[in-house]
Amino acid sequence: MTDPTAEAWPEPPLAGAEAAAILGALERRRAASAWKCSCLDAAGLRATLGSSTITLGGLLKHLAHVEDCHFARLWLGSPVGAPWDAVDGCSTPDRDHRSAAEDTPEALHTLWRGAVARSRAVVDEALGAGGLDRLGACATRSGERPGLRRILLDLVEEYARHAGHADLIRASVDGLTGEDPPR
Repeated sequence: MTDPTAEAWPEPPLAGAEAAAILGALERRRAASAWKCSCLDAAGLRATLGSSTITLGGLLKHLAHVEDCHFARLWLGSPVGAPWDAVDGCSTPDRDHRSAAEDTPEALHTLWRGAVARSRAVVDEALGAGGLDRLGACATRSGERPGLRRILLDLVEEYARHAGHADLIRASVDGLTGEDPPR
């Protein structure tokens, strides 16, 4: 398993274009999630804290699902592919979190990295073809379509929302704390 601390830690630009700032914030949150879930065995990825059932492995799988869903369904207007297409999300809303216990650490990291790579490719293409103001293919009942800006900001929010979970769980597993990995 690759230790993400060996890679350059992404830093959003202090000043720059809006797309660079949004993508910088998203990449920083992705890197923080990868770091909090790195170098753990299956038991570490399955650890819970208190009465919560959230695990680091469950967070990785959930974030992979969110990445794939946002860009397949909202942006491209296509069905979400495997492994998400085999599960009815409405009848099993916490399936990502629960089913992660069945997956190996390598499979969870591979699933998440693959989803992030697909998202990055879609974003690169969309930015090259019109920027943040482009609209996704999926329309709401009222006919509104999400813009790329909104989808990216929703992803930043999703990662940030789970950052505290990851911090607390990881600290309970092996004491690792901090916002950034050691330089």
